[in-house]
Amino acid sequence: MARPDERLTVQREKRSLDDINRSVQVPSVYESSFFQKFLAYSGPGALVAVGYMDPGNWLTALEGGSRYHYALLSVLLMSILVAMFMQTLAIKLGVVARLDLAQAIAAFIPHWSRICLWLINEAAMMATDMTGVVGTAIALKLLFGLPLMWGMLLTIADVLVVLLFLRFGIRRIELIVLVSILTVGIIFGIEVARADPSIGGIAGGFLAH
Repeated sequence: MARPDERLTVQREKRSLDDINRSVQVPSVYESSFFQKFLAYSGPGALVAVGYMDPGNWLTALEGGSRYHYALLSVLLMSILVAMFMQTLAIKLGVVARLDLAQAIAAFIPHWSRICLWLINEAAMMATDMTGVVGTAIALKLLFGLPLMWGMLLTIADVLVVLLFLRFGIRRIELIVLVSILTVGIIFGIEVARADPSIGGIAGGFLAH
């Protein structure tokens, strides 16, 4: 059986997502402006941030807010902090070890444990994707009166369309995602302003235990 250091070397040589690995040109730290560096990293940042903007999150947030008002804001804050901490660990793993999480697991975790983790991961992805598909279908029904089944099929189809843009490079996908996030963020800001939330209630929700 190969030693951990040997498996680590093999995993470094077998790059995940080889077609997009190192496809983003990062400007030199000393020869580029702040704006150039911001643009270089904004695309990957948008791909990470989109997980907070999907319709499934909106659906659960609106439902929880309608029932509990500001009481769950402290739970939301803790969840965001934990997610930021986990993403920071993932960044450190990539920068220091030159591995993604899948490669690190393959290098250090026994085979039977990898299969269990894979099954758990598949179940988690299906559960989270289902909320996104159903949430989008409900939104399309509310906006345009589209039947839920047609809404779910349309949601699945638009994911395939976005994947087709990978033929033109990952930067095109990042641009689409970034525009979508900005659109959702602007709409969200307008809706929050129209709702006229209580600043005191928000502060109390964040401080609640």
